[in-house]
Amino acid sequence: MRDCVVIGGGLIGMLSAWELRRAGLSVTIIEQGQCGMAASWAGGGILSLYPWRYADAVTALARWSQTHYPAFIQQLHEQSGIDPQWQKNGLLILDTEEAAVAENWAQSWGYRLEQADAAQAHFLEPALGVVSDDTALWLPEVAHVRNPRLLKALKQSLVNQGVEIREYSEVKTLAQIRGQVQGVVLEHETISAANVLVAGGAWSGKLLAATGLDLPIRPVRGQMILYRGEPGLVSRIVLSQDRYVIARRDGRVLVGSTLEETGFDRSTTESARKALAAEALRLIPALANLDIEHHWAGLRPGSPEGIPYIGAHPEIAGLYVNSGHFRNGVVLGLASSRLLADILLEREPILSPQAYATSTFH
Repeated sequence: MRDCVVIGGGLIGMLSAWELRRAGLSVTIIEQGQCGMAASWAGGGILSLYPWRYADAVTALARWSQTHYPAFIQQLHEQSGIDPQWQKNGLLILDTEEAAVAENWAQSWGYRLEQADAAQAHFLEPALGVVSDDTALWLPEVAHVRNPRLLKALKQSLVNQGVEIREYSEVKTLAQIRGQVQGVVLEHETISAANVLVAGGAWSGKLLAATGLDLPIRPVRGQMILYRGEPGLVSRIVLSQDRYVIARRDGRVLVGSTLEETGFDRSTTESARKALAAEALRLIPALANLDIEHHWAGLRPGSPEGIPYIGAHPEIAGLYVNSGHFRNGVVLGLASSRLLADILLEREPILSPQAYATSTFH
């Protein structure tokens, strides 16, 4: 019998498995597709995005993660031999309507936030297009990670630590007796486990509904495009009107992202491609000289206020949830997975778990 089966091999599932394995548990991951190839792979990897718009419960997780990410990335690089390419190159936000709210948030939480006029904004990002006369907002401490590489590194680290990963395997139902989880039922076998963690992203709600837990987790489609350029074309993360531009080390430039309520449809649309490209050229005119190399979509696990559900099932012993991170899976994942491990292992938690509890939705 395993100590824990993790349902879902995305970033949250793999980070949770990493924390549990590090604590000495035997862990098996069950993934219906290929690990890390859903929302985790599709996102931009920004470790912050309009952070003042979210509840304190979200900021608390983000703050803990941001503090611990550099050491974690270094450890993961050493364990796997793969560099996730964490970069702290700052976030330049061209939307200024919320400047006062942003400043209050930064002071409350101890973040560096500066206002930059048009000249300063162009100094920070020379490739920037037209900037209004209003000041921009500059968060110099914001970093990003190349999430496809992060996922590869995490998966390799888990394999090296003896975590069993079962890809292209679908959990049909949970095995339980008298309110105690016994494991998971697959197509042709049952895997016994003392604990089961549901970390299935946008698909978590479906599985949990069968247990009487009606969590409002829904898929929210996000489309992105990728340009192939030379290193150094863009040096900062640039954010405006919910669209962002991120430069990778090899010169590729990522542009995202749409917010679409389309159910579990992961197809891309020409209208989104055109809208993203238009915004990209407004922000960084030099992108007009580059070809769009790739266009894809992912399904985020949407939740009310973007607050993830982290904790034990209210009625089934041994069943846990870590899901509903919406647009902030990368920045919240490290802390939410540590908190989940603290709860499961009955350790002193890094944060009060009350704000993330599932019990209010039973």
